[in-house]
Amino acid sequence: MTSVGARLLRTRWFVRAPISMFRARLGFLFGGRLLLLEHIGRSSGLPRYVVLETVARPSRDRVVIASGFGTQAQWFRNLAADPRCHVSIGVRFRVPALARVLSPDESAAVLEGYRRDHPRAYRSLGRIVEEATGTGIDEVPMVELTMDR
Repeated sequence: MTSVGARLLRTRWFVRAPISMFRARLGFLFGGRLLLLEHIGRSSGLPRYVVLETVARPSRDRVVIASGFGTQAQWFRNLAADPRCHVSIGVRFRVPALARVLSPDESAAVLEGYRRDHPRAYRSLGRIVEEATGTGIDEVPMVELTMDR
């Protein structure tokens, strides 16, 4: 039986609901845990939006996100085609940023830090990601977003 968390990850209206809050400059309500990523569609050339959970925030201008749906996630594929994007997080709104896919070693180090700092969230998220995608959380690609100051 599919868990509620896995079903929600595949429910479009649920995962897109926070977008309007970020666009209304209410992203601070999520603290630094969630961010709005604005990227350009690789085929359409149009702006696209997705709200993602941060895995790490090494500095005020750098944040790491994980692609729970792997390299097939549309936002991941769009950033691979054009790494220029905008990030809204906390009180910062639509800050220009550049995306970089982390190496497997870098991803493992980030994930180890997340596992150490948030053990319950790691276990829960790991089960949900595996159930929703069939991929273990240790295998998901990670992307670092470096924001302009």
